[in-house]
Amino acid sequence: MKKVLSVLSVATLSLSLVLAGCGSKEAQPQGQTGANGGATGSAPTIKVAMVTDVGGVNDNSFNQSAWEGLQKLQKDLNLPQDNVNYLQSTSDAEYVPNLTQFVKDKWDLTWGIGYLMGDHLKKVATENPDSKLAIIDAEVDAPNVESVLFKEHEGSFLAGVVAAKMSKSKKVGFVGGVEIPVIKRFELGFEAGVKAVDPSVQVIKVYTGAFDKPDVGKSTASSIYGQGVDIIFHASGGTGDGVFNEAKDRKAKGQDVWVIGVDKDQSLTFGDEITLTSMVKRVDEAVYLVSKDLTEGKFEGGKIKWLGLAEDGVGLASTSTKNVPEDVLKLAEEYKQKIVKGEITVPDK
Repeated sequence: MKKVLSVLSVATLSLSLVLAGCGSKEAQPQGQTGANGGATGSAPTIKVAMVTDVGGVNDNSFNQSAWEGLQKLQKDLNLPQDNVNYLQSTSDAEYVPNLTQFVKDKWDLTWGIGYLMGDHLKKVATENPDSKLAIIDAEVDAPNVESVLFKEHEGSFLAGVVAAKMSKSKKVGFVGGVEIPVIKRFELGFEAGVKAVDPSVQVIKVYTGAFDKPDVGKSTASSIYGQGVDIIFHASGGTGDGVFNEAKDRKAKGQDVWVIGVDKDQSLTFGDEITLTSMVKRVDEAVYLVSKDLTEGKFEGGKIKWLGLAEDGVGLASTSTKNVPEDVLKLAEEYKQKIVKGEITVPDK
């Protein structure tokens, strides 16, 4: 159970993030002993762990993206493989024990991945004030926690623009996981983008109530496609695997249906033949950068960083060119610039 953006370069996103890393051991200046007591002049060895929400590390979504960020950290810093690790949570009852295990074992930084872990991570942080923690998709008001949130509604607006232009049936769908603020931002942004392009396009929205139920995702997608929808945008973690599976089955029968992926470029997992585009969140880069800064002894606990279109924290996958015509992508880019300039305010609640 243990250890087992377009995509920007780390350098570009680093300029946009002013994200501080966290460490219980500060890196020493060049030429002095590192945090691991290593050789003079060597980089400090850090230990960074993460706890997934119930979606699990293989959700093809944000948990997996976060883990890929830590794997990249391990490789780039030439850390021992055991210096990055994770625990999967199968229920919310495991959040506190899993987080506490890493904290008590003196890991330099412990990540909680997902909105659902917010209150649980706050409890652990409060009970362990000398620890350093960070969280994705939730705001935790604690001096030893750094929170990273994304403006999903802005990126989802662009997905809505694509869906409205590409739909032949004038019916598109949205499949959400649990109806929480972060997923609501996906829904609202998507619908706003659709309506901005064509108010006559119908948006059918369904919440499955889960992030780890592919079978529910498949049956939900079947129902939505059955109502004449030809494009579904999902924001449902592992539940979304079922949406792709249903689309694949219908494609095999000659139906012209599509899925818009989420968080990662899901065409790399499910294929270009069913993935129209993906609304990418750079969770991997955020986790990587905050963790990497830990080697510099930086920490800005109690602060929140929002990443949207202006910061290139969200956007359409670079592979969108495979299925989305140039004129549609150009239109999406025009809307992006209007959002960045403040000419359009995308609803988020």
